[in-house]
Amino acid sequence: MMRPRSGPTVHHAVLAARLLSLRVGAGLSVTQAAASLGAHRTTVMRIERAETALDAGQVRTLLERYGAGQEEIRQFLSELATANLPGWWHPWRDVMDPWDLDLMNVESAARMVRVWHPALVPPLLRTPAYARAVEDMLGTDRSPADRARRVELLTERRARLAERGARIWSLMTEAALRTRVGDGGIMEEQLAALREAADRPDVILQVARLTDPPHPLSGVAALTLYRVDVPEIPDHVVRDSPVGPADVWSDTRTVTAYRTLIDQACAAAPHPSTPLPYPCPVSEADPSAPHPMT
Repeated sequence: MMRPRSGPTVHHAVLAARLLSLRVGAGLSVTQAAASLGAHRTTVMRIERAETALDAGQVRTLLERYGAGQEEIRQFLSELATANLPGWWHPWRDVMDPWDLDLMNVESAARMVRVWHPALVPPLLRTPAYARAVEDMLGTDRSPADRARRVELLTERRARLAERGARIWSLMTEAALRTRVGDGGIMEEQLAALREAADRPDVILQVARLTDPPHPLSGVAALTLYRVDVPEIPDHVVRDSPVGPADVWSDTRTVTAYRTLIDQACAAAPHPSTPLPYPCPVSEADPSAPHPMT
C-alpha cells in the first residue's frame, strides 16, 4: 500500500522508528524480517524509513516476529489509522521540494527552529508580500499560481509552529535589511514585521551588523536546525543549495557540529534585545531606478 507522496507525518515516523528499534532489539537483520513477510528486504527498509504506508497485516507479522506482546501489538495497530493519514501539508505537496516533503514531520515535531540566512530575511519570518517577491525573483521556473501557493504554505507553517508554542531563533544579517526585495512598501512592511516579531515570546531575533567582524557562519549558506522533543525523531540540520537538493543531516556528529557553529555565531552577534539597525534606505528609493552596481 503506497502513501501518496506527501512525506511521513510525526505519527508515521514514530511508528516506523519503533519497528526499526524492535527489529534491532530482537537481533534480526532486514533480510530475516523480510523473510517473515515473504517479501524483498527493500520492503522492510521502506517501512522502517516511513517511505510507505503501514499495512496492518505486515505490521502484525513483523511485531510477532520481533517478540512483541499482544497488548503492545494491539496498541501499535490502534495507532495505524492516525499514522497513515496524510500530513496537513498534503494539499501543497505538488509545489513542495522533495526534501521539504521529507522534513515536514521533523518541523511538526520541533520545539525550536534555529535559522541562519546570510542575505535575506529567513523564510519563517517573511511577510506574505516579501515571500511572494522572493518567489517571483527566484522561482521563475514555477507558474504564478504555484508561487502564490508556496507563500500560502509558508504562512501556514508559521501559524502551526506558533500554535504549538515552538520557538524560532533567527540569526540574519543587516544586509537582508538593505537588500531590496520588491518595492519600498514591501520592505517597510517586512521591517515592521521583524520589529514586531522581536517582541514576541516565541521569537529570538539577532541581526549581525555590517560593521561586525566575521563570525563562524560568515560565508555559509542558509541553515535550518530543527531541535526535536520526540525521542524517535532526531534533530536535523538543513543547508540550502542554489543548484540542487538541500543537504540534510540527522546524524549526531554533523548536527552537533552545525549547532556549535550556530551557537558561536549567535554569541558573536548583538544580543536579541538590541534594536534592529536603522530602516533600510531602499524603502525610500524609486524601485524602478537602476541598481548602483549596474
